[in-house]
Amino acid sequence: MPEYTLRIRRFDPQSGGAAYWDEHTVDMREHNSVLDAILHVKDDRDGSIGIRCSCQQGICGSCGVRMNGRPGLACNTHLEEAAGRGHGTGWNPPQEGEQPETVIAVEPMGNMPVIRDLIVDMDAVHWKKIRRVTPWLINKEPIPEREYIVPHDNMVDVTQTMACIQCGACVSDCLSMEVDPGFIGPAALAKAYRFVGDPRDAQHYERLNDLSDDEHGIYDCTHCFNCIDACPKGVDPMSQIMRLRRISGSDFEIEDRNNGHRHERAFVKNIRKNGLLHEADLLPDSYGGKFNPRAVPELVESLPTIATALARGKVTPAKALLHQHKAPKEVKRLFDEIDGREERVELNLYVSGYEDDPRHAPHSDDATPLQPEAESTGAEEREPPEEPSMPEPEGPPDKSPTFPGPDQEDSE
Repeated sequence: MPEYTLRIRRFDPQSGGAAYWDEHTVDMREHNSVLDAILHVKDDRDGSIGIRCSCQQGICGSCGVRMNGRPGLACNTHLEEAAGRGHGTGWNPPQEGEQPETVIAVEPMGNMPVIRDLIVDMDAVHWKKIRRVTPWLINKEPIPEREYIVPHDNMVDVTQTMACIQCGACVSDCLSMEVDPGFIGPAALAKAYRFVGDPRDAQHYERLNDLSDDEHGIYDCTHCFNCIDACPKGVDPMSQIMRLRRISGSDFEIEDRNNGHRHERAFVKNIRKNGLLHEADLLPDSYGGKFNPRAVPELVESLPTIATALARGKVTPAKALLHQHKAPKEVKRLFDEIDGREERVELNLYVSGYEDDPRHAPHSDDATPLQPEAESTGAEEREPPEEPSMPEPEGPPDKSPTFPGPDQEDSE
């Protein structure tokens, strides 16, 4: 069996000492999990190692840690996989496969305070932010006498977010939370889409308006894709955040005080007009144009930055004031084609994995009502679907012998 070096990040706040690395060598198979190795060391050598774990089946989410710099579940990460990951310090870690493939550094997850060793305080960050988004269904009235009838497409739509096991891996790697600890975070916002996408919920607008106006809400995400890479269940939190943005701005037409939706439209307008990003127009367009009263304070505040860029030659007056690029006709045609569609295309590859799935219509309470407009029926009144008839056999009839059933008598 191969030999692996397990470097565990240890920290005991009661001791008053700094964190340190604790190394152990283990002889285990490549397909044993990192959690197997940690528990082996804990059982046989040092029982004081602190780690959370429960199911060991990748379901409970308890054993989330960083392994060679990347968050994940220790129970479903093989030693071979973890050892082969590039790991280093700063912005230039070694490439995959360019490091010794026997060393596995295990650390507690990031963006959460460490309680001891590999155990982090998820109540202080993760669960606090989950509670922030009202993570339960708010019933529409009147409540039906029996059950809610939910269209199948709507349940498919929220299946991806329902797969979240609350392990906190996305929170651990979120760059926005490193810069702004107040950011609601990828896990909580993915949970918010679980109810915004559910037609049974009565407060879609209120939820979206709240998350749009909050300076730490949906427009605080920086598109870093880290949460997508980190999620062990394919929830794609960043994709759910982008869907919240589209529903908020395009479907409900919410003009948030953070100027997030207008900023996104300014990007679209900029590329459609110039073909390239003309940054001199981006700021004023985000506030309604150069002469809009809302844009003036922002332009004045940005003058020191502009002066520095001019002094260093990064920007010239001609480039700033003149549009040297014009979008080609093909780019404009693409914009016209996309804008001319009656329905926005929302791909959900989580369920079937095929890009030619039926298109999802824009979010609308009316398009997917709680119950059909026709008089609803109870479960006992609904007719079961017709089963498909047996296909007609092709070719000559089957001449194989048959055996009489228990109730059939021999005709001979």
